[in-house]
Amino acid sequence: MASVLHLEPPRRLVLAQRPHAPGWLAALPSLAAEMLDRWGLTAEAVAEPGGRTSMTVLVRDAADGSPAALKLCAPQAPAALEDAALRRWDGLAAVRSLRCAPERGALLLERLRGEVSLRSLPEAKAMLEAVSTVRRLWVDPGADHPFPSVAERTGGQAAAMRAAAEADPAIAPMVDEALAARERLLAAPAAGGAGERLLLHGDFRQGAVLAADGGRAPWLAVGPEPVVGEPAYDLARLVRDRLHDVMASAGAAAQTRRRVAKLSSAVEVDPDRLRDWSVFRAVESAVRNAAAGSRADAESLLEFATWL
Repeated sequence: MASVLHLEPPRRLVLAQRPHAPGWLAALPSLAAEMLDRWGLTAEAVAEPGGRTSMTVLVRDAADGSPAALKLCAPQAPAALEDAALRRWDGLAAVRSLRCAPERGALLLERLRGEVSLRSLPEAKAMLEAVSTVRRLWVDPGADHPFPSVAERTGGQAAAMRAAAEADPAIAPMVDEALAARERLLAAPAAGGAGERLLLHGDFRQGAVLAADGGRAPWLAVGPEPVVGEPAYDLARLVRDRLHDVMASAGAAAQTRRRVAKLSSAVEVDPDRLRDWSVFRAVESAVRNAAAGSRADAESLLEFATWL
């Protein structure tokens, strides 16, 4: 198998995971070597800049030379859940999972064009493609599925947000607003019984939709954090896409509110529910960024939440 001497974690991953999983980071080169040998793969390169919760190695099957991507997931990003979601979608608007070793946090995925995401398109075209992609992901999760509900996923987040507000009274008003929005949403499920019914991507954004080679689909979603709930929860992450570009433009608040209106109309979700989930998810992300030392990003997210 190929040497893994140069298959070191990308800087983005190191910065994100050093406070949480330093042991896992240190063991990544040996883990990569283990999985290359176990699955008969030859390494080509580490995908750069990569993500914050996984390392992806571009590989080829040593036997037939077919391309693939070896993904090694951090402990807080269970490979088993991602694999279950990808197999449920079975290639419908999402990358295919070829193999999984959940005990090692390893996935072997079909290879996409990782350097080309929807963010490479003009904003209007990117949003159209994003909506088309995400709608196809919203399927029945199946009987006895392993996925957490939105209520379960956000419950732990809400507890962390309360603790952060107690430690930093300056953010308490925005945290209170976000938690109140969550309570309203969970107290009155979405119309049509979809409140806790559909399999969602969980971290859907333009950067999580990559160009695909071949005729199956031009764009495929990657990196799900699967959860079961209502479509408005998924769209809430998309609402703040390209946030830095929006902040630099004139009329950022009005532009954000128009985006909520357009997205809710495009997929027929209640705009008030989309607004509430957008507030909650932005403030929750701000709290996490602040805890990780990314103060500027945290402040941007809190400002975004006030526009809604």
